[in-house]
Amino acid sequence: MVADASLLAKLSGQKRVKSFLTRAVEGGRAAHAYLFVGAPGSGKLEAAWALAQALLCEDGGCGACDNCMRAARRTHPDVHYYTPESATGYLISQTRELLEDVALAPIRAKHKVYIIDRAEQMRANTANALLKTIEEPPETVTFILLGTSTDTILPTIVSRCQCVPFRTLPLDESAQTVARATGVDLARCRMAVAVTGGPNAAIGFLKSAERQEVRRQMLRAIDMLRRSDEADILLSVRDLLGVIKAPLAELKDAQKAMLDRDSDYLSRGALKQLEDRNKRELTARERSGIMEALACVRSLLRDVLLLVQDDAASIVNEDARDIACRLAEHATCTGIVRAIEAVGDAEHRIARNITPQLTCEVMLFDIRKALLCP
Repeated sequence: MVADASLLAKLSGQKRVKSFLTRAVEGGRAAHAYLFVGAPGSGKLEAAWALAQALLCEDGGCGACDNCMRAARRTHPDVHYYTPESATGYLISQTRELLEDVALAPIRAKHKVYIIDRAEQMRANTANALLKTIEEPPETVTFILLGTSTDTILPTIVSRCQCVPFRTLPLDESAQTVARATGVDLARCRMAVAVTGGPNAAIGFLKSAERQEVRRQMLRAIDMLRRSDEADILLSVRDLLGVIKAPLAELKDAQKAMLDRDSDYLSRGALKQLEDRNKRELTARERSGIMEALACVRSLLRDVLLLVQDDAASIVNEDARDIACRLAEHATCTGIVRAIEAVGDAEHRIARNITPQLTCEVMLFDIRKALLCP
């Protein structure tokens, strides 16, 4: 029985998905491979970790045991999370590492879960190398692939997975879900959903003082652009990245503690794999924090665009209306569109693993130019 404290029970906004996965876990009918498809922000990754927790827990997701707690913190050694490590997609070395790991016994639980994010970025050789393993994995292994559409993933991969569609939630519906879960006012919930893309991520955002501080610093940097020189912009980016990286210290400590605890019974090869995986997780977390900061900028600029056309318009960032109004006072629609395009360029650079410091600096200079010279 999936307990109320489990991640699966707490899934919000995707009632059909929650019901489907819960029945599968409780009935012992979980598939060996799933493909979660839906738009970014629809809650696919949260659902993947929820399902992983339920599969690793001997009680189907009690929410309180060691396996559940580690899965909830996303530090369980038997849940392997993969994202593309190159600008063009997954590396064949990532596939080799995965296939080697599949053959190993679980470290703590009786089950292992492999979450493969952005599965549409698997190249043909990478996907083909996984085909047989996904089709006939060991009994203790479950694959969860995440993608935007089945049309962008190799048909041979799709045919070997249980497809689970995720619907796109309207902003107001998502905000109401977040408000019920957190007790936070609806306006702030709308902002959190706009920044994070979905209700589950928005709940986490509102519970994190560090992530909200990143948003404050990012909006402050945009607000100051008209009065900032080159040195001011470089300094603001340095401070912003420092705030983004601050929460990673706790994750590093948790990773080190786990390595120290497991080092006595893990082989040297297994330890090396775990260390490499930890490094990738830190990089992914930092990248995620930067992308969220960029989403804050995009959301603010969209509000500015609305205010340029109607100074009484309803906007998402109501708590930053004064900033949006100041920017709208001197901007034009053409300039704001160019500024939004600069954010998109920055997102592409981060996705291609270009240095975050340089990426954010270039973006702020481009936004300043767009707003000053519309």
